[in-house]
Amino acid sequence: MASLPGTQTLRFRRPNDKLKPSVAKNKHDGILQDQIRRTARLPWSPSFAFALRMILIVRISGAMYSNIDDCDEVYNFWEPLHFFDRGYGFQTWETSPQYAIRSWAYILLHILPTSLARFLAQDQKRVAFFAVRIFLAVLSSLTEVTLYRKVYEKVNHRVGRYLFFILLFNAGMWNASAAFLPSSFAMYTGTFAFAYFIAPSSSREPMRTLYATLLYATGAVVGWPFALALAIPFVIEELFVYSGDKVPAASHGTWMINRWKRIFGCGILAVLLFIPVVGIDSLAYGNLAVVPFNIVKYNLLSSDRGPDLYGTSPWNFYLLNLLLNFNVILPFALLSLPALAITYMVDKNRLGQFKGSLEESSPFTVLALRLSPFYLWLGILTAQPHKEERFMYPAYTMLCFNAAVTLYLIRGWMETAFVSITKSPYRASRTSIFSTFTLSVLTTTTVLSASRIAANWKYYHAPLSVANHFEATELPHLLNVTGLLPVPLTSTRRRSKKDEQPRIDLTPIKDFNLTLCYGKEWYRFPGHYLVPDGIRVEFIKSEFEGLLPGHFPEFNGTNNVDAMSWWPRPQTRIVTQDQNDLNKEEPSHYVPISTCTHLIDVDFPSHPSSSPQEPRYAVQNDIWDRVECLPFLDAQNSPLLSRILWLPGSKWRSMNAWGDYCLLRNRQLVADRVDMVKRLGESKQ
Repeated sequence: MASLPGTQTLRFRRPNDKLKPSVAKNKHDGILQDQIRRTARLPWSPSFAFALRMILIVRISGAMYSNIDDCDEVYNFWEPLHFFDRGYGFQTWETSPQYAIRSWAYILLHILPTSLARFLAQDQKRVAFFAVRIFLAVLSSLTEVTLYRKVYEKVNHRVGRYLFFILLFNAGMWNASAAFLPSSFAMYTGTFAFAYFIAPSSSREPMRTLYATLLYATGAVVGWPFALALAIPFVIEELFVYSGDKVPAASHGTWMINRWKRIFGCGILAVLLFIPVVGIDSLAYGNLAVVPFNIVKYNLLSSDRGPDLYGTSPWNFYLLNLLLNFNVILPFALLSLPALAITYMVDKNRLGQFKGSLEESSPFTVLALRLSPFYLWLGILTAQPHKEERFMYPAYTMLCFNAAVTLYLIRGWMETAFVSITKSPYRASRTSIFSTFTLSVLTTTTVLSASRIAANWKYYHAPLSVANHFEATELPHLLNVTGLLPVPLTSTRRRSKKDEQPRIDLTPIKDFNLTLCYGKEWYRFPGHYLVPDGIRVEFIKSEFEGLLPGHFPEFNGTNNVDAMSWWPRPQTRIVTQDQNDLNKEEPSHYVPISTCTHLIDVDFPSHPSSSPQEPRYAVQNDIWDRVECLPFLDAQNSPLLSRILWLPGSKWRSMNAWGDYCLLRNRQLVADRVDMVKRLGESKQ
């Protein structure tokens, strides 16, 4: 920079007063093009690193504080993982060798975080549980941020920014991101594949096709085979749509042959994924097991059995559920294709400078293909009688993408209308109307999502909190009254609240021979990772008349199965007679209530109900002590609005009806066990 006349300067290099050449801004070549402020500074959007840090904070928080919303997650995935890790746990019919519709290859992907937790946390199972959830949260975060940056680069800067904030503050993603479910795994792989799909297909980028194909196939083979339907628009583009290529008419035949060869070559490579998956599953089940085929066979080809045995739902189930988790974002997602069609008619320049050439694809077609997976998935699932919230997980990020595109297109309509009325693009570039609109939508969905997340935690977190109380308070209390609780070392240093509490060794609890029972609350059991070793978990009879899980059988060398050294759990190969795929009740999976030292049950004092199979255990004060009871929402007797959202203050809370979610202690039985342990301890002295 030139100095002022008459001033002295200190120079370390030769003076150079030449003006630096101005660097032209790179014109954004995404599918959608801004029409005002095109030469102005780009709208702020976080970098990959910053976006990853932000989403990691939210996703890891979800891993630590979200509920377990589906009992299938516990019994079909957490329990087999615990069995492989610890040697015991519940087994469902789906992991029995005669049915084999759950993949051990998928389950064993999660053994690494449990092993790491065992090494770092002195073999604490609870730490292993959260280690797995954090591992899943990190995977989800990486795929989400990758998608966000691809949308930012290949579609539009503003669409990318909207997508980032929709993903970040979202009740649906809060629940799905850390769930131990094949549908969540399919969400990770599908999101990663969709990030590659976002860039228009081009003959110059064969690796894009390979990566997307392998990722879609991984989600289907390792996770959930039906998730492969999300790849249909991608395959259609690869086979028939020019997309990123400009092809003269004379070269059309050669272009199509090359495209078909490429996608089929990638498909052949993807088929190789079956080798390790089928190998691991066959090793686990003791016979040839192609789990993806078994899943399809059970769900689509079974006449007198199948998922409908476990309940059916009306056609609008998914719309209502998505509205609950995505609030105002859902209508935006559903309107994405109509919004694109309207934009094509009233604001065509926003779809790029397409001249209608037969040698290239219209941006309308390219974007429509990327908006279609969510519609396709929603249509397929809606047509099925049996519906579950988790089935929608693979399309959650695509729902958010569709909503971000719609938000941008509606903003574009507003810009076009403003310019048409004022005849001044300059005034349109200076007004805050458009940014206020988008900000209000994003703020509304953020507030509603935060309220929904808080409602889930405040209303339904009691099963996890009670399980923690059982481990952290009740069991140490029993050790204390029998003199088995080790006395912490005294220290002259004054302890503060920030000091870590000393770890309590619960190993002696096995001497009590305790049994923790679940009755009508069987479907809210959080899994053995949250129950210390030495505690037996059992079911007691309730009004439920379906098939409950049994325990994995014990291997004693007489089960007619081969014990192979490279598969440490031969029990997975044992064909038991107490499992069936017809949801028929199995009496051997129950124990008498008289054998339960502790019981988990819920009671609704304001609206009590009782039956011979489900008495009100919590009020049987002559038998059961209420060790810990936490508030639990009585959803059936609470108003719709106050039960789906949470607001601070006692007035909002008083609108709902509440029950007591209780850990109960059998007074006499536990007293007998305490006396037995005391006598045992005295005999050893």
